[in-house]
Amino acid sequence: MPSLAVPQTSSGGTPISLRSPARTDLPTADDVVAHTLLNCLLREVSGPEHQSVVTDGRLLLRLPRRGVLLRVPLRRTSLLGAHRFTGLVQEQRDGDWAELDWRRLAQYTHDELSLRTGVRNEEFLEQIASSHEAVTTALTATGASRNSDPYLASEQSLFFGHRFHPTPKARTGDPCAWSAYAPEAGAAFPLRHLAVREHLIAEEAAEPSATAALDRLRADVPAGYRLLPAHPWQYDTLRDHPVLSAALASGDVLDLGPGGQPFAATASVRTLYDGATFLKFSLNVRITNCLRKNSSYELSGAVALTRVLAPALADLAERFPGSAVLREPAYRTLALPGPDGSPDQALFEGFGVIVREGLPERLAPGTTALLAAAVADEYPSSGAHISRLLDGAGAPAALDWWSAYLDLLVPPVLAAYFDHGLVLEPHLQNVLVCVDGDGMPAQVLFRDLEGTKLVPEHHADTLAALPPEVAGPMTYDAQRGWDRVVYCLLVNHIAELLAALADLHPETEAELWGRVRSTLRSYADRSGCPPRLSALLAGVPLPAKANLLTRWERKADREAGYVRLPSPLAEDILTGSTR
Repeated sequence: MPSLAVPQTSSGGTPISLRSPARTDLPTADDVVAHTLLNCLLREVSGPEHQSVVTDGRLLLRLPRRGVLLRVPLRRTSLLGAHRFTGLVQEQRDGDWAELDWRRLAQYTHDELSLRTGVRNEEFLEQIASSHEAVTTALTATGASRNSDPYLASEQSLFFGHRFHPTPKARTGDPCAWSAYAPEAGAAFPLRHLAVREHLIAEEAAEPSATAALDRLRADVPAGYRLLPAHPWQYDTLRDHPVLSAALASGDVLDLGPGGQPFAATASVRTLYDGATFLKFSLNVRITNCLRKNSSYELSGAVALTRVLAPALADLAERFPGSAVLREPAYRTLALPGPDGSPDQALFEGFGVIVREGLPERLAPGTTALLAAAVADEYPSSGAHISRLLDGAGAPAALDWWSAYLDLLVPPVLAAYFDHGLVLEPHLQNVLVCVDGDGMPAQVLFRDLEGTKLVPEHHADTLAALPPEVAGPMTYDAQRGWDRVVYCLLVNHIAELLAALADLHPETEAELWGRVRSTLRSYADRSGCPPRLSALLAGVPLPAKANLLTRWERKADREAGYVRLPSPLAEDILTGSTR
């Protein structure tokens, strides 16, 4: 893998040394895919319909419409119902139990959802197979395991993906091309550089210097042209577009070829990092649910949000100095006119690149950034895993680590919503855990403004001043925004990292949830306890995004519904669980 100048700490600190686990410590792709499907069925189908039970160290789960009874051994139960499975899935046949492979389980899931919803989805089984293939490829790749930088190793270690998504590693595109650009393969590569006549460039910047991160990538751009970096995979996808071909032939666009320092693929695949700046490219590739393309409103929206949020983010940074948000202050793209004279949309969106601040601009001195999803993974797939950070420490040390982390993570997210009408999206892939030389949490960084939304009641004037096509996707009403905050913060993030800690010390699960409640209670006492927060503390059910049903019905992520999970936060529930 090419060398990248990525700092492990921002300045003045001792980098933490993190040893990556051996690949032999990890499960097989067959088991992971089967267990992930069971997670989804339990959360969204059989659980809500009271068709599941834990007994004799196993989960029994019925698919009532398909008429199938399944079981799987448990290595640990969960207060949230997010149990840990182990070993093979079995089905009941003629009164006996028989092994069930992931393909047959996928077919059963397909049949149950068809009968339940009356909707057909011919892509579903193919997408599960694609996800299985990707996991298999990730487990056999060697590039990521050779990455000595702990931050990039964490970004490139998500071999299994979201454990409550039916197809977390599904992707389209040529598998051969994919392996060259996949984070799980440790991919790092030079960008493709285009020189574009100045009048054919479209860009916006929240501050004059924001586009310097693009201009610095190459010094030999001819006079009258601007540099447009492209993801090489996307360039290969779009190079034969007739409008682009004509511009290349006429000299309006010059292909300067690959060049400059290599960029590493991060967990999202399309966001690349060179140690100084993150660049979020468009990719005409479907990953999990979505085509990973920067729509025109997302390009403008990133810069608009960076401007609009400046006062709120300054306030949050002052009140919560252990947190920061990585801004997205600029975008640049190709504005070649199509047949109607307006910029060709496929090229405008296909070559759009968003500039995101790099770690040196926000990382606290003496800390190492790690992707939260790697810290919280069910299995120790990198040196960033919580088991590596704690390094054999006992339960008291694990509880201290947890309290320190919650104090950094929770208050700024709640203050953003209640005080600023700002819906952050702090799921595991959008947060960096920054640890000191002892592995203790010292800072959290939030990223990806695509998922950040405004509550209209707080931002009516701002939204009215924006074009409707930009303002609309930038907003959530107050209830939908709260569901998103609670899901991302508590169900996707806190519950999963808590689960990884409980794997190490199962006897602490109730106390870990107690620390979550105490952190919420402390914030509520300081803020007047808004009604929504009071309800959360009273134990109202928690919203969990219905990834299985959303994928089955082929809905956009924004249209995803929620299922409600019994909350482990109520004081009487926590007290009862420790008796």
